[in-house]
Amino acid sequence: MTTLSLDAATLLQHIEALGQIGADAVHGGRSRIALTDAEKLGRDQVVAWMTELDLTIQIDEIGNIFGILPDQEGNTQHNALMMGSHIDSVYNAGALDGCYGVLAGLAVTKAFRDQGILPTRPIIVAAFTNEEGVRYQPDMMGSLAHAGGLSALQVLNTIGTDGTRLGDELARIGYHGDMPLGTLKPSQYLELHIEQGPILDKEGIQIGAVANLQGISWQKIYIKGKANHAGTTPMSMRHDAGYAAASIITFLREHTQQSPGTLATVGSIQFEPNAINVIPRAATITVDLRNPDNKSLCTAEQALAEHLDTLRQSEGVTIESEVLARFDPVIFDEQLVNVVEQAANSLSIAHKRMTSGAGHDAQMIARIAPSAMIFVPSKDGISHNPREFTKDEDLIQGAKVLLATVESLLSH
Repeated sequence: MTTLSLDAATLLQHIEALGQIGADAVHGGRSRIALTDAEKLGRDQVVAWMTELDLTIQIDEIGNIFGILPDQEGNTQHNALMMGSHIDSVYNAGALDGCYGVLAGLAVTKAFRDQGILPTRPIIVAAFTNEEGVRYQPDMMGSLAHAGGLSALQVLNTIGTDGTRLGDELARIGYHGDMPLGTLKPSQYLELHIEQGPILDKEGIQIGAVANLQGISWQKIYIKGKANHAGTTPMSMRHDAGYAAASIITFLREHTQQSPGTLATVGSIQFEPNAINVIPRAATITVDLRNPDNKSLCTAEQALAEHLDTLRQSEGVTIESEVLARFDPVIFDEQLVNVVEQAANSLSIAHKRMTSGAGHDAQMIARIAPSAMIFVPSKDGISHNPREFTKDEDLIQGAKVLLATVESLLSH
């Protein structure tokens, strides 16, 4: 195959332009929450760039967007190589999370267009719906559904945190497509992403060949106690939902110290009535548990369940838990990981094998196709934050490794 060249300048221009959509002048960063007006503008821009590259554009019934570069026979589906990620964001996000993978995929197709050649297999660039899960849960929804984990009806009927129905919002912004969910089944999937962690930056390494991905367990825990006067109720006679919530937080920290590899986060907490001189009658917290080993993740979940039982008895409170999301750890395809490493070697770029601490669309597509990920450094490990930053040089090197990986896969 002819060695292709990456148009680095256009890639960086696209990252900058997309990063301006949903920009927040007050709080910094940008907010393109799934299926909002801001995300519609982002979708429109990505589709426009796909159109400029003369890609075949398909939008499925839950709004997943696919730009397809046909192979030399005009085939758009059989034995396809898929790349992608997402363009929706958290609130006040950086410019790179997700977007980099979609735009680098377009840069790969541009490399073919610039040479005036077609690949030996079709290349599909995917932008999956609602990866972040801010407005509609679970996260990674579009790729999960594409892989068969949710039906189109389940997705469309999902009610958001703002009370909206996903299907109604999808139609409102004009991205309720007519292609049946799951139509495009790739033979292989690659996702280029910023690390969102500190390892590559700390070690001065430009490329991560991602070999596996942590399992994730999300729960919402509802605690009901009894409100009473803060000054007149003895400590021994309280049914304090606030104390129970604090006990859970402390327990999780202690468990992680005894279980290396387990991560536990209580990311949100709400008290009722939330008054300084009233014992909380209710508390709601979220728990995020992660571990690359499923047995250890299950152990953490069981330990938490046992601690909730202890609190029910000792504090006289009612506790219910709701599973928001549960994804097993993923081991990526060894052959694809090897090809990524070989591509980095061919370009003399320092690399290492590593684990992904965050969830990504790749873990869902791995259910239906051999998959792998490529990481580039995140400055100080910061992400989901306006200060998210990766040097242009590293962004370009990552895209070059992606292009070299694609060339290698298409040559066999």
